[in-house]
Amino acid sequence: MRYVWFILFICLFGVVSAQNSARVQALEKQRKEALAEVERINGLIAQTQATTKDYLRRLNLLSEQILSRKKVISLLGQEVEAINAQMNEMSQQIRRLEGELKEKQQNYGKSVRSMYRRQASQDKLLFILSAENFAQSLRRLRYLREYAAWQKRQASEIVEKQTEITQKRNALTQTRQEKQQLLAQQEKERKQLQTEENNQQKEVKALNKKKSQLQAQLREKRKQAQQLDRLIQEQIAREIAEANRKKAADKQRKADVKGGYAMTKAEKALSDNFASNRGRLPYPVAGSYTIVSRFGEQQHEQLKYVRTNNNGIDIQTTPGTDARAVFKGVVTRIFTVPGFNHSIIVRHGNYLTVYSNLSQVYVKTGDQVDTRQALGRIFSDPEEHNATILHFQLWKEKTKLNPAPWLD
Repeated sequence: MRYVWFILFICLFGVVSAQNSARVQALEKQRKEALAEVERINGLIAQTQATTKDYLRRLNLLSEQILSRKKVISLLGQEVEAINAQMNEMSQQIRRLEGELKEKQQNYGKSVRSMYRRQASQDKLLFILSAENFAQSLRRLRYLREYAAWQKRQASEIVEKQTEITQKRNALTQTRQEKQQLLAQQEKERKQLQTEENNQQKEVKALNKKKSQLQAQLREKRKQAQQLDRLIQEQIAREIAEANRKKAADKQRKADVKGGYAMTKAEKALSDNFASNRGRLPYPVAGSYTIVSRFGEQQHEQLKYVRTNNNGIDIQTTPGTDARAVFKGVVTRIFTVPGFNHSIIVRHGNYLTVYSNLSQVYVKTGDQVDTRQALGRIFSDPEEHNATILHFQLWKEKTKLNPAPWLD
């Protein structure tokens, strides 16, 4: 029974050790991704240093940079905690192995001393020949052979345990070194964070001196966003009305909600499929990207007189990047709005996605599109060092949704 519990303990210990090792690797991967995001934002900030067209976007980039840096520091802390757990496990393993080694050495020592005494008092051959009968002689012979084999195994296992302890101690030393490197990296990131927060405060002071310009810029952006919103709502209303007219001839058309878009069976299946992929939809851009403006109404943390409202998310990427469909559907409208250039609406059952700020359009109204299909080229602003920003929206019926939780 004791042997069974020992085996169970070893198995459990191995599982826990493997889990902690996997956790460290997962945290390291997340940290590298967060650092890559910091570097992307650094590049975007560098592009906007000499420009004045979009003050708020530059400040938002600085805020995103600080958030990403804090995430890196947090992940480094979690890595250190996970490594501490690893080190504790390794220390326990070493103590267990040392205990096993000591026990084997003691048993081996006893056997050697016993064999030495036996050899001193009587010859092995005499031990066999002094048996009462032939069967007993064979048993004694077999006993001596098994005893000798056991001694060899014990000696071999002692060497193996000593080797394993040495390997564990070397691994523990290496893990301690990794921990020190992580702590040094964490301190470096904290200093960098302090620098970035100081830069942010300088930017806030500079923007406060341009308060009137910034407010005028925000009013113009709000006006453009309202025009885009109005055109989207008008298009949704038209499509709902058209679907309801078709419903008179096609009784199988049904809306999920009263006054909603009456879907065919195929559209209903598409809509359900779209909904089931929440959190797994591809980003509407390929390659590297950074969200520079998030969904919803927000009070700016640094500028108390600034309140923004975004009906979608703004994704900054590299010049020459195409906007791509996040799911299969049908193009229902293409239009132009000042400040947002060309826009495309794609319907996915009773869901709609909107892709705005395109300089070129590759599709036309009525086209069926596939997931990740290129829809158009994202506009690169020559006045903003070719800043390339896609404005992306997600609607269900007449309701705006936050696109971020839907994207993978």
